[in-house]
Amino acid sequence: MSLRKYIDKIKPQFEPGGKFSAFQSVFDGFETFLYVPNTTSKSGVSIHDAIDSKRIMSMVVIALIPALLFGMYNVGYQNYLAAGTLATAPCWEVFLYGCLLVLPKIIVSYIVGLGIEFAWAQWKHEEIQEGYLVSGIIIPMILPVGCPLWILVLAVAFAVIFGKEIFGGTGMNIFNVALLARAFLFFSYPTMMSGDSVWVATESFLGLGNDLPDAFTCATPLGQMAQNAAPTASVMDSFIGLIPGSIGETSVIAIALGALILLWTGIASWKIMLSVFVSGGVMAFIFQSLGMMPESVTWYQHLVIGGFCFGAVFMATDPVTSARTETGKWIYGIIIGALAMIIRVMNPGFPEGMMLAILFGNMMAPTIDYFVVQSNINKRLRRVKA
Repeated sequence: MSLRKYIDKIKPQFEPGGKFSAFQSVFDGFETFLYVPNTTSKSGVSIHDAIDSKRIMSMVVIALIPALLFGMYNVGYQNYLAAGTLATAPCWEVFLYGCLLVLPKIIVSYIVGLGIEFAWAQWKHEEIQEGYLVSGIIIPMILPVGCPLWILVLAVAFAVIFGKEIFGGTGMNIFNVALLARAFLFFSYPTMMSGDSVWVATESFLGLGNDLPDAFTCATPLGQMAQNAAPTASVMDSFIGLIPGSIGETSVIAIALGALILLWTGIASWKIMLSVFVSGGVMAFIFQSLGMMPESVTWYQHLVIGGFCFGAVFMATDPVTSARTETGKWIYGIIIGALAMIIRVMNPGFPEGMMLAILFGNMMAPTIDYFVVQSNINKRLRRVKA
């Protein structure tokens, strides 16, 4: 209550005519982040819900926390494992090492992304939009731990400006902002996003971790499968997440916890999640039946490695860039799951097909919804004529 009273006290200074009116957008952004806005529409028919977009974004961030925390631990785990000191290192030290390496990426992502959001809102005299609350934490989670901070800055700036703001901001962007940042890095700085040397932190930090040789490499299971080799990691290791990979994409268990939160709160569509996994599994099974995968690799391994689970749960279900009609959600998910497997198996140059599959799905979502709606209109017209 004391915080609410203080905000109400200083609010007039940020309104038109006040001492700090130039920063009205910034003040409004902080106020609506802390409290549900008490303003209502003055005209037209409106349906009010108990949750607004900021609360939705906050819930998605909470759902991401299990994968983020495990990703921090796995960063330290891979370093200590490669150095041969994992058996003697306490768990808290392994986690702290990963935490100290991952936190700067999250901080830089938010500073750059929110800085652009704030500056854009001030320039346009608009409210600060809340979409980057989720993108700001997802972007570091889908990058290798070895990605330099200056490259992360470029990716965030590109994604926010060219993937979101020029389309009109949150709710108007065509492509998933986080995936656009990853695509920018993948094609602009491929050596920082692929290869065997980017997945394991090789240096000690503040007395934690181990210095590994500069020539140290560690292939991901997905990279090994792209070379028609059997992955050295077991299916159980891949399911738990103790494998090299992007920071937040390795643990199926942690991602599943996030999925349960999103489904329980009704934020994400179960139809999209289910259709992505089913179509991806069916396509992988077809490729295995045709002998297009290594004999030692089973079709279900493709579902637990790389970014397939993370993409299906947290990015394919993005309510802004996904299909919005109920039938369209099935079609949208089927396209993403199948296309991800096609890219993985048939194009070794792009072993992680989920990124390109979701971006293609984003591009097709409006067309899918258009034909679904038009089909319903045509059915009703035929009933009227009959």
